Formats: sequence, C-alpha cells, structure tokens
Amino acid sequence: MQQATTTMNDFNASFTNIYQTSSPIYMSSNSTSDESEEIQQIQIIDERRQRRMISNRESARRSRMRKQRHLDELWSQVIRLRNENNSLIDKLNHLSESHDKILQENVRLKEEASDLRQMISNNVQLASTTYNAFRDLEDIPCTTAHLRAESSNNQSISSSNDLLL
Repeated sequence: MQQATTTMNDFNASFTNIYQTSSPIYMSSNSTSDESEEIQQIQIIDERRQRRMISNRESARRSRMRKQRHLDELWSQVIRLRNENNSLIDKLNHLSESHDKILQENVRLKEEASDLRQMISNNVQLASTTYNAFRDLEDIPCTTAHLRAESSNNQSISSSNDLLL
C-alpha cells in the first residue's frame, strides 16, 4: 500500500511538472500525443480511485448495517431472556408458596392422624373394658330360678331395711 501511494505521488508530481513546464505553443505533435496518453492514464487512475473510494464507503456502510443488525438482535435476545427470567422467577415464587402450603397441610394432617390414633386407642380400651364386663356377665348364671332367687333376696334386703328404719 505504501509503495502504491509512493508510485501514485511520483506520477502526480511528474504530471504536474509536465503541465507546468510545457506549453501548447512549444509542443510537437509527439509530445501532445504522449501528454494526452498520460492525461488519459491519470483520468483512468482517478476513476479507479473514485470507484475504490465509493466501493470502500459502501462496504463500510454495509459493515455498519451488519453491526447494527447484530446489536439489535443482541438487544432483542436480552429482552427475551429477561422476560423468560422474570417468568421463571414468578413460577419459582408460586411453587415456593405452594410448597409452604403443602408443608403446613402435611403438619395439620399429621396432627389429625395422631389425634385419630389416640381416639382409636381410647375406643379400643373402652371396647376392651366393655367386652370384659360383658364376659364377666356371661359367668353369672341367667336362669329363671336364679332370677327369682335374686329377686327374693332383693325383697328381703329391702324388707330388712324397712324394719331398721
């Protein structure tokens, strides 16, 4: 690139020098032809330089546009990820609240189960006592003769009590 710039500067300097030292009055037809070729070459070089400059500007513009599109896509991704993060945080909070409620319900149910076990234990003891009492009743003879004898004992006790009073 440095060499191309130096060559271009040398060419421009020689072209300027030719224009300054030559005048159309003293030129021969050969020198006019050489100068016109040089002018054409300079024009071609200038056109190429202009096209390169325009091409470089367009390339830089496209590069800036690509960079801007990429930046826009990244911002879009940031917004999407932030929204997703907020949604996940909301879900986590909801699940945490549900978990706490379930733990409280679990404690309440354990207490209720313990109370029910105690009630069952008490009922089993009562049933056992009642069963034993009924079983003891089975040992008592329950015949008509026995009931009459029992009744007469109760009447005689009652008569004795009346006499004592």
